[in-house]
Amino acid sequence: MAASSNSSLSGSSVSSDAEEYQPPIWKSYLYQLQQEAPRPKRIICPREVENRPKYYGREFHGIISREQADEILAGVEGAYILRESQRQPGCYTLALRFGNQTLNYRLFYDGKHFVGEKRFESIHDLVTDGLITLYIETKASEYISKMTTNPIYEHIGYATLLREKVSRRLSRTKNESRKASVMSEENTPVEKITSLVRRAALTQNDNHFNYEKAHNFKVHTFRGPHWCEYCANFMWGLIAQGVRCSDCGLNVHKQCSKYVPNDCQPDLKRIKRVYCCDLTTLVKAHNTQRPMVVDSCIREIEARGLKSEGLYRVSGFTEHIEDVKMAFDRDGDKADISASIYPDINIIAGALKLYFRDLPIPVITYDTYSKFIEAAKISNPDERLEAIHEVLMLLPAAHYETLRYLMIHLKKVTLHEKDNFMNAENLGIVFGPTLMRPPEDSTLATLNDMRYQKLIVQILIENEDVLF
Repeated sequence: MAASSNSSLSGSSVSSDAEEYQPPIWKSYLYQLQQEAPRPKRIICPREVENRPKYYGREFHGIISREQADEILAGVEGAYILRESQRQPGCYTLALRFGNQTLNYRLFYDGKHFVGEKRFESIHDLVTDGLITLYIETKASEYISKMTTNPIYEHIGYATLLREKVSRRLSRTKNESRKASVMSEENTPVEKITSLVRRAALTQNDNHFNYEKAHNFKVHTFRGPHWCEYCANFMWGLIAQGVRCSDCGLNVHKQCSKYVPNDCQPDLKRIKRVYCCDLTTLVKAHNTQRPMVVDSCIREIEARGLKSEGLYRVSGFTEHIEDVKMAFDRDGDKADISASIYPDINIIAGALKLYFRDLPIPVITYDTYSKFIEAAKISNPDERLEAIHEVLMLLPAAHYETLRYLMIHLKKVTLHEKDNFMNAENLGIVFGPTLMRPPEDSTLATLNDMRYQKLIVQILIENEDVLF
């Protein structure tokens, strides 16, 4: 057990050549315990049971008592049967022998079998996973409780010699396509590099904008043995052994996920679209200060549309705006939105507004929405400005930077008011509900807040040099 709980890293064996890269020494103790766990033994009912549910097999013993189940399973570790409750006909129980006692679990079926959160295709898999969990938690409860005390995540020295190589690749890729992801080079199996090493390399890359971002963990079923990239311990069980960040691919235990810092470095290979993607996720994946769709659209509008009458108020053709959206989703920053393709600047303006409307979390976030509304209600102009400034400081860095850049642009739009007839108030009417939405989906709340939404944007435009 001493060897298996070794927490040192094989930093000395790391080569600067990615082809010779070796991962750290993962801790094998929990893997060994899973191999030792009792195997399921189905006890078949010797008689044909009437009214047996079609989704159960011959392990179903009909209506029998707990005492009868205990007699059937006695002395056979890992043995199991299914029975119908005597007290509640129509309710089913899994009786399982573990640790010299019979354990009874209420059993459910909704297309898959389950007794807790995990759902299984077969009773056999459910019992296998249950025995593994029971065995490991019995044998290693103290070990598991201390898994997070000396995490590998905080000791990434084994990545040091890779950083320069990976950083060069990131820098070159950024210059070519603004994509800051670790890409496979010809004849170089970079896929060996774990998301942990990738995170370390990106952290060291000076070109990478250092916005804080929480990981987007989702329960995941790993095929084959997997080790946690936080604590380096084996992720036990048959299914749903841990969680995976859908943005960067980090694999950790569910309990370890609570300790992982907000340092997600999204991988472009995992980002499927530009529109409807979380703002911070998008900018970190593309290694930009702001969403490139914002930069591209504003650049195009300032080049040829600042004097366009009704800019942002006049709508472009919906199908053409959808075309621009699809172009960004498909081609990223290489999307062609030039005048030769879209001569009507209102299409580009409409695509920019659509991007903001489609954000899952608005530029002015749900968390800060009510604070902005309250600030807008302050009657004293100086106090109101100070309150708005304080709330701006609460925005996530990428949201703040995007809002700042947009307000600088909209201020330029107002400087051409004599041509485009768009002053700060008019732009506030257009962008108020686009940039901020109430957290609860309430039509009444939206209607009540519309004048304050307009006022907030108007004040941000008129005072962008002071507020930002």
